Amino acid sequence: MSSVNMWNVRNEPEEALSEFYFQYRITHDRPGLLGDIASLLGMLGFNILQLGGVSDNSRGFLLQTNRPESAQVLQQIIEMMDDVELAALRPPSLRDRIALRHGRFIERSDTERRTYRFVRDELGVLVDFMGELLKRPGRQVIGMRGQPRVGKTESIVAASVYANKRWTFVSSTLLKQTMLRELPREDPLSDNFVYIIDGAVSVLRGDEEHLQVVEDVLRLPAPVVIEHPDIFVKHSHFGWNVFDCLVELRRYPDEAIQVEAYEQEAAAWRD
Repeated sequence: MSSVNMWNVRNEPEEALSEFYFQYRITHDRPGLLGDIASLLGMLGFNILQLGGVSDNSRGFLLQTNRPESAQVLQQIIEMMDDVELAALRPPSLRDRIALRHGRFIERSDTERRTYRFVRDELGVLVDFMGELLKRPGRQVIGMRGQPRVGKTESIVAASVYANKRWTFVSSTLLKQTMLRELPREDPLSDNFVYIIDGAVSVLRGDEEHLQVVEDVLRLPAPVVIEHPDIFVKHSHFGWNVFDCLVELRRYPDEAIQVEAYEQEAAAWRD
């Protein structure tokens, strides 16, 4: 009887898988178009992980393949088709993944690419987006603009829950005035915490001890969300480079975020 020497059996390394976000615009809608695109992707060796409409006339796909060179072939074929127009073919960003999940792209500022805009009707999208940011390891500083009582703090807390993290109010007026003068003793270096700072409260009403806590928090390898970032930057030595991204929340798309009015109100509270 022959025997197999198990020590001579080598495990071949698994081929690395690449992900792509693919989006096309429909220029001529017809029956069977989606099936044709899906068949093309299959022939090129792509697995479709997720697909959905991301606008009235666009479809997006999250693709996976062990042959990343197929992406160039896909681009060439799509560009020769009459019924569709290539809109995107790239490694997927968080914005792409959220668009597939919710069926719409998060709006960006026309002048500042790292500023993302939401209205209250999109709180579910906002919580998902911020929750994914808060899941990232290490330091992550998010600025959050919005009028008082629009839902900023509630959204941050919900996003913390989504990210399976605890939250600590460094400064806040959500239920009562909060201004920490020392960091919590519960392992403050852990990135399992989200630190929430009301930028206006801290810089306009905080004493030296509180401002030192703010300094310490911004040195931690942990996620931090700063409400009213414009006031925070204006009245502190921190610049805009401290922020990784900015989020704006409005009740309706054209609502003005009146920084000066809130600044005057907060200053009056201090006096």
